[in-house]
Amino acid sequence: MSLSLLVFYGSYRENRAGIRLADYAVGQLSARGHAVELIDAKAVGLPMLDKRYMDYPAGEAPEAMETLAGKIRAADGFLFVAGEYNWGMQPGLKNLTDHYLDEWAGRPAGLLSYSAGRLGGARSNSAWHATLTEMGMVVIPSTIAVGGITQSLDEHGQPIGDGGAALERGFPGFASALTWWAEAAKARRERD
Repeated sequence: MSLSLLVFYGSYRENRAGIRLADYAVGQLSARGHAVELIDAKAVGLPMLDKRYMDYPAGEAPEAMETLAGKIRAADGFLFVAGEYNWGMQPGLKNLTDHYLDEWAGRPAGLLSYSAGRLGGARSNSAWHATLTEMGMVVIPSTIAVGGITQSLDEHGQPIGDGGAALERGFPGFASALTWWAEAAKARRERD
């Protein structure tokens, strides 16, 4: 079954190493026959949260916000590529997600975390798990943490070194879990 999947990435930094992991995920999921789109928080450019999508009267939300709301509602599942900043979440990705609430509900989310250090964004991963659950997503049990991001993926998103080899071993199972949950949720939504 072909699924519609959104991959979210949220770094605003000048040298965005995590985009390598986002590109890798998009490529791997696309190769499985799914319609996959990268949603780059920096490119979408939503303002710092002052008014959520649901706070606007119908048809009055800013165009970028309205467009993304439609993509989120239409998706079968989500993958969040979550970097760790100072033991916490990336503010750009958190800001993007907080603009929406009901749009996320009833779909699975997978977490790929990363950092420059050896823990691979594990603390960010943990924080995102609770946040995404609160927003109505089912966070799949499988997760991947990529440490030493620039030693694990080259600038083209290709795995390198021991970290890249570990990612290549772990990603197929992670992707299978995400698509299993997405297929189950899609079947349920179609029955409702």
